[in-house]
Amino acid sequence: MSTSIWDHPIATIEKALHIRKQIEALKSSLTGILGGQQVGDGKVSKRRGRPPKTASVGSPTVKDGRKGKRSATTIAKMKAAQQARWAKKNDAAAAVETEVKTRKKRIMSPEGRARIAAAQKARWAKLKKA
Repeated sequence: MSTSIWDHPIATIEKALHIRKQIEALKSSLTGILGGQQVGDGKVSKRRGRPPKTASVGSPTVKDGRKGKRSATTIAKMKAAQQARWAKKNDAAAAVETEVKTRKKRIMSPEGRARIAAAQKARWAKLKKA
């Protein structure tokens, strides 16, 4: 025969409640240790996918998952170096562009054109004979 929870003394109910809280605390700490694997009732507590950004705005270092920690001065140096590379590339592209615009159009000499025409006529004559 089953008894109701209210049939027990208050001290027993409080003790059961205290044990239940301890079990929940142990489950949550176990989940933290195992990194979100299934615990107890089969629920996965850690979310899947990309982790949330946790770096604070005023922190002196930024955690990069691939490269480790970088200080603000290192990040500033990297930014300046990248901007210098882009400026150098864009200046080179502008120089090539102006060089192409200012280049003089090539004109073939009449002797060169005559040689090409004679060679082409010889090829056509050879094809007509064959």
